[in-house]
Amino acid sequence: MRGVFTSGVLDAFMKYKLYFHYIVAVSAGACNGLSYASRQPRRARISNIDMLVKYDYIGLRHLVTQGCIFDPELLYRRFPYELIPYDYEEYFRNCKNGDIFEMVVTNCQTGFAEYLSESSGDKHRLNELARSSSSLPYVSKIVTVDGKELLDGGIVDSIPVLRSIETGHETNVVISTRNKGWRDTGRDYKQPKFIYRNYPRLRVALSRRVEVYNRQLDLIDELEEQGKILVIRPENPIVVGRMEKDVEKLENLYEEGFRLGERFVQDNLPELL
Repeated sequence: MRGVFTSGVLDAFMKYKLYFHYIVAVSAGACNGLSYASRQPRRARISNIDMLVKYDYIGLRHLVTQGCIFDPELLYRRFPYELIPYDYEEYFRNCKNGDIFEMVVTNCQTGFAEYLSESSGDKHRLNELARSSSSLPYVSKIVTVDGKELLDGGIVDSIPVLRSIETGHETNVVISTRNKGWRDTGRDYKQPKFIYRNYPRLRVALSRRVEVYNRQLDLIDELEEQGKILVIRPENPIVVGRMEKDVEKLENLYEEGFRLGERFVQDNLPELL
């Protein structure tokens, strides 16, 4: 739910018609980024806040009934096809014009990140990639796409700026949902064998999660100081939790994202264009 910050930033980008032709996104960022890639302002905000109030789609009952703490039937079928229709036509038109939208997933068999995209027009596959990229370990089912068993890309690559650099993009803008200087103070633990017993490489990745994430945050700070990337991040420590339901907190974080997104565009738009 901290991704509402990202949706605010992207809505500001769309207000000023600032669109990037290559995007690599992970977890909630992939879901929010898809509405940006289809040029649908406020759609992600409606999904994250308005629809949360109406449908209460986070909770243990969904984990019991559907195997995911977020209601996957609502989020990945009813939302895009019925309730807040996704503009697949616009998304795939932009793909044909050269736009690339990659979603980071974790391959449960290899324990490595993969960067997958869908540009052929397969709506179902696009939805499944978004679902797999944001399927949190422990509280979501493994998602199978193209015969691969996948989970949340943030397990291995939460901030995929190196992917963008390695694919030849010299100007990179990173949207982070954490304030500058924040680090995960949790500890890594070796995963017991009964956890994902058939996926030993996934257990290794989960056992190094905090270490890898903090190293990525260090890298972001280094690249920013070197002037190699631009970073948009909350100004203060955020109070929104991963499973947050407090609408006021979500609204405030969205508005902060929109405000900082506007400031970023006003400061950098001539250079980016």
